[in-house]
Amino acid sequence: VDEINKNADILPNITLGFRAYDSCAHLQYDLVGALQFLTGLDRHIPNYRCSSGVPLRSMIGTPFTIHSVLLASVLGIYKFPQISHYSTGAILSDHIRFPAHVRTVPSDIFQAKGLAHLVVYLRWTWVGLVAADNDYGQLGIQIIRQEIIKSGACVAFSENILTSYPDRNAPHIVKIMKTSTAKVVVLYASSFDAVPILSEMAKQNVTGKILVANTGWVTSVILSLDKISALLTGTIDWTKIFWEMTFNCRFISEKNETGSLDTNVKECTGSENLESMYTAIHVVANALRNMNNSLIHTLYFLFLQLLYYIKNVRFKLNSGKEVYFDKNGDPPAVYDILPPWVLESSQKRRTCLLLPVCPVSTGGDLQSNRHHHIKHSYICSEYMTSLIEFFQIYSSDSFTCVKCPWDMWPNPEKSNCLPKPIEFLSYEEPLGTTLACTSAISSLIPVVILKLFLQFKTTPIVKANNYSLSCLLLLSLSFCFLSSLMFIGFPKAENCLVRQAAFGMVFSLCVCCILAKTIMVVFAFMAIKPGSNMKKWTSPWMSYMIISICLFLQFILCITWLSLDPPFLEQNIEIQPGLIILQCNEGSSTAFWCMLGYLGLLATISFVVAFLARRLPGSFNEAKYITFSMLAFLSVWVSYIPASLSSQGKYTVAMEVFAILASSWAIVFCMFAPKCFIILFRPSMNSREYVMKKGQNIK
Repeated sequence: VDEINKNADILPNITLGFRAYDSCAHLQYDLVGALQFLTGLDRHIPNYRCSSGVPLRSMIGTPFTIHSVLLASVLGIYKFPQISHYSTGAILSDHIRFPAHVRTVPSDIFQAKGLAHLVVYLRWTWVGLVAADNDYGQLGIQIIRQEIIKSGACVAFSENILTSYPDRNAPHIVKIMKTSTAKVVVLYASSFDAVPILSEMAKQNVTGKILVANTGWVTSVILSLDKISALLTGTIDWTKIFWEMTFNCRFISEKNETGSLDTNVKECTGSENLESMYTAIHVVANALRNMNNSLIHTLYFLFLQLLYYIKNVRFKLNSGKEVYFDKNGDPPAVYDILPPWVLESSQKRRTCLLLPVCPVSTGGDLQSNRHHHIKHSYICSEYMTSLIEFFQIYSSDSFTCVKCPWDMWPNPEKSNCLPKPIEFLSYEEPLGTTLACTSAISSLIPVVILKLFLQFKTTPIVKANNYSLSCLLLLSLSFCFLSSLMFIGFPKAENCLVRQAAFGMVFSLCVCCILAKTIMVVFAFMAIKPGSNMKKWTSPWMSYMIISICLFLQFILCITWLSLDPPFLEQNIEIQPGLIILQCNEGSSTAFWCMLGYLGLLATISFVVAFLARRLPGSFNEAKYITFSMLAFLSVWVSYIPASLSSQGKYTVAMEVFAILASSWAIVFCMFAPKCFIILFRPSMNSREYVMKKGQNIK
C-alpha cells in the first residue's frame, strides 16, 4: 500500500488505505467481518449501509477456499468486489455463483494437471497417490489420476489422509508406501495435513522415495522443522532464511523457545503471504485508477463499476509479471517446478534447477512458457526444457502461450510457428523412385510379349493357348503395372477418387481372362469326348461372356462404393505429431476389402479349376501354369493384409504398390515365361510335327 501511495502515476491525489479484520480462521467471524465491511460500521447489520467515514471499496481475503466461498456468496449479492490471494479451490471459478470474486492465484485444476504432466514428463510410470480426504485433495488427486492413466502410466496405490483423525491415518498410509515398489509418491494435501505423514515416515525410517508436492508446501515453515527437514533430504531448507529476509522478521528457535528478539524485529508467524497478496492490492489500485474519471457516484453502481474494472484490469508488476483475469476471474496458471537442491561442498553454494511451466489456456490445456531467470541470493542454473513440447509457441508476453495452427509446428526455440513438413510417397525419394521405375519398366514386358505373340501367332503354342484371350490378358497386365503409378506422387482429390476403383477393374479384367482360359480348357477336353454336346460352349463368345459377367459384378461394386462413400484426400496429423501425412482415405473400408475379396474369390476359383484340370492331356495344357500363377497371386495378397494393417502413412501405400507389382509379375512369369522360352530358345518344340508326335506318344 505504501508503495502505491508513493507512486504518483497510479492514483494521483488519492491515498489508498486499508482496514484489517482478523477472523481467527473461523467461519462465523468471516461472516461478521464481511457484514461490517458492507455496513461501514463496526456492527454487522444485513442490508444496511452507513456512508460516513472513509469508504471501503473492495475486500482482499481470505486464504482458505471454504471461507472464500462463504464470503463470495454474501458479497456477490451486493456486487462488492472480493479478491482472494490464496484460495485455489476450483469451485471459485464459477463466475455465475460468485459474480464479484476474482483471485490472484490459479485454480487447483491447473496445479493438478501440472503435477500429472510433471510425472509423465519425467517418465515415472509406477506412481503412488496420497491425498487429503477434503474437496481440495480429492478433486486434485482425481485429476492427477486421470492424467497419469491417460498417459499410459500406472497407479500403484491411492490412499486418503483422514483429516478427522488425530494421526491422519498416517501409520497405515506410510506402511503402504514402505511396502510398495513405487518409488514416486504424489502427496496432494496441505502442509498441515502432510506433517503427520512425514513424521511417520521419519519414525518408520522410510527412505528412497521421491515425494511430489503441491504448491501449499512452498511457503510452509512447518517443513523446516528439524525432524521433517532431516527426512526431506535434497529439498529446500532455506525457507526460514528466505522468509525472515523477505518479511523482516525472525522465528523463535525450536530449540530455544525462550529466545528473545531484537526490539526492532517482529516475530515471524508463518502466515505472512508473498506475491499473491501484493498482487491483490495492486489489482485494486489499478482498477481504481482506470475508473478514476467515472461520473457515477451511486454506491451500488460504484461497486459494479469497480468490479468491472477489477475483472478487466491488465498491468505489469515491477517484477515484469503481467496480471489479468480470464472470464472466470482466474489469473494465468504459472508454476515453477523446483527439483532437489544440491549442496556443492567444494564451492559452498547451492545450485538449483528450474523447470518453468507456462499458463493454462481457457480450455484447460497446459502450455509451455519461455525460460526466465529467478533472481535471489543463491546462484541458479536453468534447466532448459519444458513439460509440453508439441504445438505450443510463445506470444509477445512471457506469461501467455499461444497454440500453433493445426498445420504448423513450433521452432526449436519455441518462438515462432513453422509449417509442418508434409509426407507422402514422392517420386523424388528413393522408395518412390524405385517403385515408379519398376512399374514403368514392368509395364513394357507384357507389351514385348504381345509383340512376340503377334509375330508367332500362327505357331502351335500361340494358337493352342487361346490367342485372343492371351492378347487381352497381356494388355490388362500392362495396365495392372501402370495402375500402381496412381499411388505414387502428390495425392490429389480426383486421383484418390478413382485409383482404387481403377486398380480393382484392371485386376478383375486380368483375373477374369485367366478364369475364362481355365474354364475353356476344361470345356475343350469335355467337348472331344464321344457323344458330348459341349462343343457349342467352346466358341469364343463363351470366353467373353464369362469375362463380361465377372467384370460387371466388380463394376457394380465399385460404382456403389464411389456413390455412397467414396475415397477422399486426407491430411492426417494423428499418425505422427509434427508431421502432416497426405493420404487417400478409402472412405468405406468395407467396400475396399470387399473389392479385394472379390478379386480373391475369382483367383481362388481359377486356382481350384486349374488344379483339377492340370492332368488333362494336351501338348500345351495351360492348367498347371494357371495353378502356379494363381497360387502366387493369392500368396501375395494374403501377405498384403497384415502388412497393410501394421504399416502407416506412405508405407501403407508402398505396400500396396509392391503387392500390385509382385502379383502382376507372378502372372507374367508363371503364365508366359515358359511359352516365351519355347518360342525363342526351343523353336523345334513349337512346330506341327512336334505337336503331332507328342500327341501320338500320349495316346
